[in-house]
Amino acid sequence: MTASTPYRYEDIDWPLLRAEAMAQKGWEKKGPKDWDSKSKGFAERTKNNAYVDLFLSHLPLSNSSTVLDIGAGPGTLALPIAKTVKSITAIDFSAGMLKTLNNSAEEDGIENIRTIQCAWEDDWAKKNIEPHDIAVASRSMGVKDLEAALIKINSFAKKFVFISDRIGSTPFEAAAFHAIGRNFQPGPDYIYTLNTLYNLGIHPNVTVLEIDKELHFKTMEEAFQSFQWMFQNLNDNEKSSLNNYINSRITDRNDGGFTVERETPVRWALIWWKKESNTSL
Repeated sequence: MTASTPYRYEDIDWPLLRAEAMAQKGWEKKGPKDWDSKSKGFAERTKNNAYVDLFLSHLPLSNSSTVLDIGAGPGTLALPIAKTVKSITAIDFSAGMLKTLNNSAEEDGIENIRTIQCAWEDDWAKKNIEPHDIAVASRSMGVKDLEAALIKINSFAKKFVFISDRIGSTPFEAAAFHAIGRNFQPGPDYIYTLNTLYNLGIHPNVTVLEIDKELHFKTMEEAFQSFQWMFQNLNDNEKSSLNNYINSRITDRNDGGFTVERETPVRWALIWWKKESNTSL
């Protein structure tokens, strides 16, 4: 009888597992042009979001801090951060997102944000990006080469790194996909990021940021738009099914609107580490 070969942690090929999970995911990764066209709507949808307050509450910001915001989008974090720090560099691969950010900064009289159009894969040094006290990557870890991205963000932080990554189906609603007859696979989430960091010799802190399941809307159109962003190319039958699904989740109605309860809460993993004591890179 031959003894079976024991499996070890070192035998796990996390990049391969993640690549396979990315290939099976039930949602489409958006490119720069997709985000260009959605920049204004996305900015409005995320402007007053509980996630922002939860994320910012963990950042060690001061009036002498310099911050690098990677995947800054329309300034969801950069705009409020700028009000409490020395300076912030906001980078994104979408020109439309950065234009929206710059317009908002001008309207608010914010002058300490520098925006640079570039992607994770670009040579940041050639874009005149230097290490900052704090490097932030909020909900922007859907990259092809996760290990390279983590090494890069670590090298561009002097003191702290803060990233957030998906937990399970977040930010999608798996039940909504099923309701319209579409298959849903969540793809890789934060556990791949944690294990990749572990293999790099980085042992981070993890905090779960959970947002209330209850969503409040004034109109059905507003509610529909809140769910529609999850899908690409909805046909008429799917739109009707999605409307029915939203109606089935209404838990309260009043003169000011109505409440829709998600089947599962939105949960993000806030992953952070201090450079001096928690990295071997």
